[in-house]
This record gives sequence, structure tokens and C-alpha cells, in this order.
Amino acid sequence: MKLFITGGSGFIGSNFIRYIHEKYPNMDILNYDKLTYAGNLKNLEDLLSDDKFRSHYTFVKGDICDEGAFSAAVSDFKPDVVVAFAAESHVDRSIDNPQQFLVTNVLGTETVLRVCRDKKVPKLVHISTDEVYGSVADGSSSEDAPFKPNSPYSVSKAAGDLLCRAFVETYKTPVVVARGSNCFGGFQHPEKFIPKSITNLIQGKPINLYGDGKQAREWIYVSDFCWGVEQLIFKGHLGESYNLGSGHRASNVQICESLLTILGCSMDQIKFVADRPGHDQRYALNSEKLSNQMHRGLTVDLQKGLKKTVEWYQTNKDWWLPLI
Repeated sequence: MKLFITGGSGFIGSNFIRYIHEKYPNMDILNYDKLTYAGNLKNLEDLLSDDKFRSHYTFVKGDICDEGAFSAAVSDFKPDVVVAFAAESHVDRSIDNPQQFLVTNVLGTETVLRVCRDKKVPKLVHISTDEVYGSVADGSSSEDAPFKPNSPYSVSKAAGDLLCRAFVETYKTPVVVARGSNCFGGFQHPEKFIPKSITNLIQGKPINLYGDGKQAREWIYVSDFCWGVEQLIFKGHLGESYNLGSGHRASNVQICESLLTILGCSMDQIKFVADRPGHDQRYALNSEKLSNQMHRGLTVDLQKGLKKTVEWYQTNKDWWLPLI
């Protein structure tokens, strides 16, 4: 199988390449990445010393919004599956600059869909987010829940999902959509909540929490997220969407308390700051469709995942210090 990955130098994309190479060492992988601030060639640097990996791995620097470059890369590689991780993904940045999110997450998604349609790629797995459903007061969102996005980021991802639906219905493009919950683990840019909290504590700085810190999220460790995407590559039904969550839900302040305990820090290192605009209060996914179809539960619970993540940032300061 030949696997074409957009955004493969980012957090989830690079973890996914590692996951796939470990499990399928003979699978050919092309990593197509623009290398924005969140894309980092160091994420896969150690693997390049492995002759087996090098013989099955290709990197192409490119933008999904550049139709000519993307089309040429797909034509040359002739993938069996395209996995579209590439996206602008930080909510705070989307509040400051909505336009860039619309360009990448809407126009870029349309370009990926159109090229995959025209080149007759057998399958496209589009990576989306639980944020398209908006804030959920109670219960959980199933795949048929209405979209109620509240930030420029989540609006741009919802638009991308709807484009996927349109290409399925209008052109019969073979697309599967994965709507993931909040993913965490090693190689995540320190602008994001969990790595920022960890790196602040390692440096003796406080954790800044928006509002009262009671905003709840569903957290999934990156290896479990990668497993879910793998399942959709091999077993996901064309034209369908799947929630990819963990059921592990915790508020931001609870996450902070866990990190403080793991690192042996005092609770007074939490600093509450003014809330951000349009801050969703709670996300929760119903992921029974995926778990029932794939016949497997998650392997990393929240506390184990947080400990593994803290250990990674403690031992990889040379990776994250230049990024802060």
C-alpha cells in the first residue's frame, strides 16, 4: 500500500507516520507538508537513520492550497490512500487571524478533494474535529448531530466537512471523515494547552487558565488516535463520518491539577486569566460507531497518557525550547 499524508511533519501527522512505519515497515509513505511553524522536520529526524524507513519514505515540501504542486505529487506517487492531516488548528490563532484558517481549512480542503477526485485516488481520509458540533451542555455528540461551530477555527473545519459531504454526494468521491477529540502526546507544539502547561511548569512558570478553568474536553492520547485513523484507512466505509474519541473527559483545571501532581508542583501555580472570546464550555463525543465496528477499546487512559506526555517533554527539552 502507498500512503500519502498531508501535514505529516506536524504533531499528529508525524506520530501517525511513526505508528504506521512501526506496524507496517514495508508501507510506502509520502509526507507532503508546507512546514509552517507547526510543521517540524525534527519530528521524524531520528527515523531517517533507519535504512528501512528511508527506503519507504519520501518528503515533499508543498502547500495543499497549491493545486499544481499537490496534483503533481499525487500523480507521481499514485497513492492508494490520502490522509489529510494538514490544517491550521489553534483556536487562539483563528481568533486573531480568521482568514488564514479559511484559506487552508476550506480552500485547501477543496483542492485536496478535487485533486483526489480527478486523479481517482481510491480513498481519502479527512481529519476533522469534535469542535464542529460546538459546545455540548450534556450527553455527547453522535455523527449525525447538527453542526454549531463557534470559533473561526471550528467554522473552517465544519466547512471542510461539508465540502467532503458535497464531493461524496455530487461526485461520488471516496471520502471518510474522522472527527477527533482533543489529542495530546509527544511532539505537540507548546502553544497547545497540555504541552504549554507542562513546559511552563518545567521552567518554573505558572499555568494560565482561561476563565474559571471548568471548560471540559474529551482527551485522547496520540497513539490511540493513530489507531483510529488506521482503522478508517482499512475499514472505514466510504462516504461516512466517524467520531474518534476516548470517553475520557476532564475540565482544564482538572488536567492542570493532574499535571501539577505528576510534576510535584503546588496548586498555587495555577493562574486564572480573562476568558477568551466564544470559549466553548464542553465537548463530548459518542464514538460507539467506530468502536463497535472496529471491535477494540482504547489502550491508554488519561492519567497514563498525561504521565507519558510529561516524561516526553522532560526528556526532550532540546525539541521544545527553541519553539517557545
